[in-house]
Amino acid sequence: MNIVPDTSVVVDGRVSEQIEADADPDSTAAGEGFAGATVLVPEAVVGELEAQANDGRQRGWDGLEELQRLADLDDDGTVTVEYVGRRPAEVEQREAGEGAIDAIIRDVADDHDATLVTSDVVQSEVARAKGLGVVFLEPHIRDVERLDLENFFDESTMSVHLRVGLEPMAKRGSVGEMEYKPIRDDAVTEDEVNSLAHDVEESARTSPEGFVELDEPGMTIVQFRDLRVAIARPPFADAMEITAVRPIVTTELDDYEYADELRERLAARQRGVLISGSPGAGKSTFAQAVAGYLADEGFAVKTMEKPRDLQVDERVTQYTELAGRMDKTADSLLMVRPDYTIYDEVRKTDDFEVFADMRLAGVGMVGVVHATRGIDALQRLIGRVELGLIPQVVDTVVYIEAGQVETVYDVQTEVKVPEGLMEEDLARPVITVTDFATGRPAYEVYTFNNQVVTVPLDGEDSTDSGTERIAKQEVEREIRAIARGHVEVEIRDPNTAVVYVEDDDISQVIGKGGGRISDVENRLGIDIDVRTFGDRPGGRSGDTGGSGGSVAAGEIVSPEITSRHVLIPMDGYEGETVEVQADGEYLFTATVSRGGEVQVSRGSAIAEELERAIDRGKSITVSPS
Repeated sequence: MNIVPDTSVVVDGRVSEQIEADADPDSTAAGEGFAGATVLVPEAVVGELEAQANDGRQRGWDGLEELQRLADLDDDGTVTVEYVGRRPAEVEQREAGEGAIDAIIRDVADDHDATLVTSDVVQSEVARAKGLGVVFLEPHIRDVERLDLENFFDESTMSVHLRVGLEPMAKRGSVGEMEYKPIRDDAVTEDEVNSLAHDVEESARTSPEGFVELDEPGMTIVQFRDLRVAIARPPFADAMEITAVRPIVTTELDDYEYADELRERLAARQRGVLISGSPGAGKSTFAQAVAGYLADEGFAVKTMEKPRDLQVDERVTQYTELAGRMDKTADSLLMVRPDYTIYDEVRKTDDFEVFADMRLAGVGMVGVVHATRGIDALQRLIGRVELGLIPQVVDTVVYIEAGQVETVYDVQTEVKVPEGLMEEDLARPVITVTDFATGRPAYEVYTFNNQVVTVPLDGEDSTDSGTERIAKQEVEREIRAIARGHVEVEIRDPNTAVVYVEDDDISQVIGKGGGRISDVENRLGIDIDVRTFGDRPGGRSGDTGGSGGSVAAGEIVSPEITSRHVLIPMDGYEGETVEVQADGEYLFTATVSRGGEVQVSRGSAIAEELERAIDRGKSITVSPS
C-alpha cells in the first residue's frame, strides 16, 4: 500500500500514530492498514514545514518532529519512507493558503497511484472529487483542563510576562492599581518558554475552547478561554517571550458612576461613544459592561476586534479583520445590521474612518481609544472626520481612570459666537463639549482663521492655552502683516489686547485716523491698544537692557522659495506655534500646518523680510513659541 500524507496529518502527528496502531494487534485504533506501507512524503510538505519552522511557527517544528518519527519507523522496518515530488516554487509557498501546495500533494498521490491521507476536510473532498483514494483521519481534539502557563497566575494576576533569561514578571493588584513585579527568583530558560509555547499552541489547535487569532512569522496570538497569549520569537523580537493577559474583574454598568444617565442615553437611540483612558485603566472592562447591558436590553450587539480580546457573553458575536482589513469586516456587519458595535481598539486613521462610516450608516458605535484625557479622544477625530460631522459620529465621550468613570462628555454642535469673542459676524458652527457632572460646557472646538482650535472654557488648562492663546496668535498675525519691526501682544481680558511695536511702526499700525487698527479690531472682535516698547515696563520680552533682545536659538531650517510662497519645513511640529528668527533676530510667529510646514505668501511684508534674510545668508531658525 502506498500512502501520501499531506501537511495536516504530518503536523498533527497522526501518520506515525496510525502506523503504530496498525502495527499493534491489540490496538483498538487499528484498521487503516498503514503498517508495512510505503509512505511517500511529498517534498512540498517538507518545504512547507521548513518554511514554517524558519518563520518560528510551532506547526513547522511539530511537523519536522513527525518526519523524524517516520524515519525511526523506517529504520525498524515498520514502514518504508520515501521522499517524492518537487519542492514548491516561491510563489506557491506564498499561496499555500490558497491551495497551491495542496494541489501539488494531490498530484503526487495521483502520479504514484497512492492513497491520500489527510485531516483537512476541504483537501479530502477535493481529492475524492478528482477520483483519488482518500483516508480521512479526524483531527485531534483534546480536553484541556488547564494550560501549564496558568500556573504563573493567581486570583489577582492580570498579566504574566516571560522572557528567556529573565525572571518571570507579572502585573498583580486591582484595576488601576497594578504593580509590575517579579514572581520567581529563577530566570526563565529557553526550554521552559518553548515548552509553554508548545502547550498553548497545541491546546489552541486541538481544543474547541481555543483558537489561533494571529499566526505570522515571529508572532503568534492565541485566545484560550479567557486567556490571551502572545508568543514572540526572533527575529521579530530580540528574544523569545510570552505575554499572557486575562481579565481579573467582571463588571456591570451599574457598578459605575453615571450608570443611570448612561443607560438612558444608550437605550434612547443609537449613539456614537468613545471610551478613553490610559493603558490598564479599565477601558475594555467598561466596554464589556456596556456590551452586556445592551444585550440585556434586547439590542443586537457585535464586536470588531484584532485580536479578539473582550470577554462578552455568547449573545455577542465577536468579529475580527476580514481578509486582513477592518473595512471589509464593517461591510459585512452592515449586512448583519447590528444595533450596536463595540470597536476595540480605534487607533489608526483607517480605524477612525471605519468607525465614522458605520456610525453615519446608522449603527450605534462604541469605540475604545487610548487617551490621557477625555478631550484627547475627541481630538483624534480632527483631521480624520470633517469637523461638522464629528458630533454625528461621536456624541458621548467616557473617560476611565483607575477602573472608574472619571468624566463623561456630551458632544453637540451649535452656531454661535465662540466664547471670548464679541462680534456677531464671528458666529460659526461650534462643537460644544459639556461635562455631565456640572452641566457646563468644558470645551469648544471650532475653525478660526482656517485652523481647528480646541478651547478649554474652565479649569487650569485654560490659562494662556485657550481663547487667550488663539486671540494672541491672531492679533500677532494681523499686526505683523502691517509692522516692519518687532511686535509683542498681551491679552488683558477676553475683549482687550495691548500691542507693543517699534517707535517708527506705530503710525503705520494705527493708520490715518485710526482706520487701520479699527479694521483689525472689527475682523477679530477685540479691542486693541497700540503702544511702543518705550511705554512697556522692561521693554521687550527677554530684553536685558539693550534695544535688541533675541529669542534663544532654535532649529536651523532651509526655507524653499516657490512662485507663490516661502515654505519652511517643520516636520514633527504639526499644529504647534513657532517663532521664526534670522541670526537670532525675531521675524514672525506662525502655526505649523498639518502638512508639517509654514507657508508665507510672497509679496507680504513678512515674506519680503524673510527673503532678504535668506539672500543675505542669515541663519534661519525656528523654535516653539
